[in-house]
Amino acid sequence: MKFIQVKDYKHLSREAADLIINRVRQKPSLKLGLATGETPIETYRLLIDDHQKNGTSYKQVKTFNLDEYVGLSGEHEQSYHYFMKKYLFDHIDIPKECTYIPNGNGQGLAECNLYEDIISQHGGIDLQLLGIGRNGHIGFNEPGTSFDSKTHVIDLTPSTREANARFFNGIEKVPTKAITMGISTILQSKEILMIISGESKREALHNLIHNGIDEAFPASALKNHPNVTVIVDEAACGNTRLPN
Repeated sequence: MKFIQVKDYKHLSREAADLIINRVRQKPSLKLGLATGETPIETYRLLIDDHQKNGTSYKQVKTFNLDEYVGLSGEHEQSYHYFMKKYLFDHIDIPKECTYIPNGNGQGLAECNLYEDIISQHGGIDLQLLGIGRNGHIGFNEPGTSFDSKTHVIDLTPSTREANARFFNGIEKVPTKAITMGISTILQSKEILMIISGESKREALHNLIHNGIDEAFPASALKNHPNVTVIVDEAACGNTRLPN
């Protein structure tokens, strides 16, 4: 794993956006895995800004999102379909049919298998963008998820639901399940970019660096991957010393 420390969230987002833009320019037909949540929002804004000012094109790019809540339609304001359109897809030239997100209203196992098939049919993911949960989850792969897992439906832990409650005006409105790309599927990506920002992620970063590979901490699976870049800001680092 390669660690890059930057000053703050603004610089983190710039570093991440530059890496993604470079990969798209190098390979216009890039298969790009995307994440949601607060951390990548500024990265996406910078991708939009570059597209509008410099003309970087996404017409040949295929995107694959990590996850979606079960039970939310694509029009629901807290669905990840809605999120991706609001923060990225509606502002770049990517064809709608080239953006893939799990169907939260799909038929369980059948939808999971379909999503795996779609990724496979496109030759797998070239670059996967990840965040990290406070408990070490990647995508919605909660602690205890098998490292061999493919796309699956998972029960969200109370801590994950509590972390997202502010978006739903109360934890009782947060879905209890999600469909998520599996850890094995994520690890099949040719390259992985993880971005970690803010004091709330200090413990997760510390555990990622100092603890061993364990299914109790899903992000530790990334240590098994040969091409991972982790960008962290000073707030997330705290007193944690990054590996050289």
